[in-house]
Amino acid sequence: MKYMIASDVHGSSYWCEQLLKCFDGSGAEKLLLVGDLLYHGPRNAFPQKYDTKLVYEQLNERKDVLLCVRGNCDSEVDQMVLDFPMMDDYRVLPLGERTLYLTHGHLHDAQKPPIPLQAGDLQVNGHFHVPTFKTLENGVLYANCGSVGLPKDGSPHSCMLLTEESIEWIDLSTGKAFHKQRL
Repeated sequence: MKYMIASDVHGSSYWCEQLLKCFDGSGAEKLLLVGDLLYHGPRNAFPQKYDTKLVYEQLNERKDVLLCVRGNCDSEVDQMVLDFPMMDDYRVLPLGERTLYLTHGHLHDAQKPPIPLQAGDLQVNGHFHVPTFKTLENGVLYANCGSVGLPKDGSPHSCMLLTEESIEWIDLSTGKAFHKQRL
């Protein structure tokens, strides 16, 4: 089992294309998108090649491999043009002996998980736009995949590759891993 996880495309057709190229070469079975797909929101600058129509066309072409959750910039209007569901606040998936909890991070984050988490489970968020990994006080593993379209704090445009054994953060400008974390 191998998943690619990404967040915060924010309507950048250029970085969405880079993400999809990375996915194609990754060997991942699914692309898990944890919100903020089309719009950039009022606090963010326009991302590179801002073209929401092209982004939804790029993503609709991959609808069979996508699993998504809603971000704070996603709306019912977005769902009308997307050919895959993206309005759930969170998703729960098996990850070997662990459980994987996916949520954007604006409603549920490391301090407010969507459902009770057990030591060793993994919660992945976007929303904060900075790649992160930490073990919480209760033993839950927490990761942030960074941002595809609008990275912050000097971090690269990024996504994550997740297996039962590890997480790798990928710099989308180079296609190379910049950090690996054993689980």
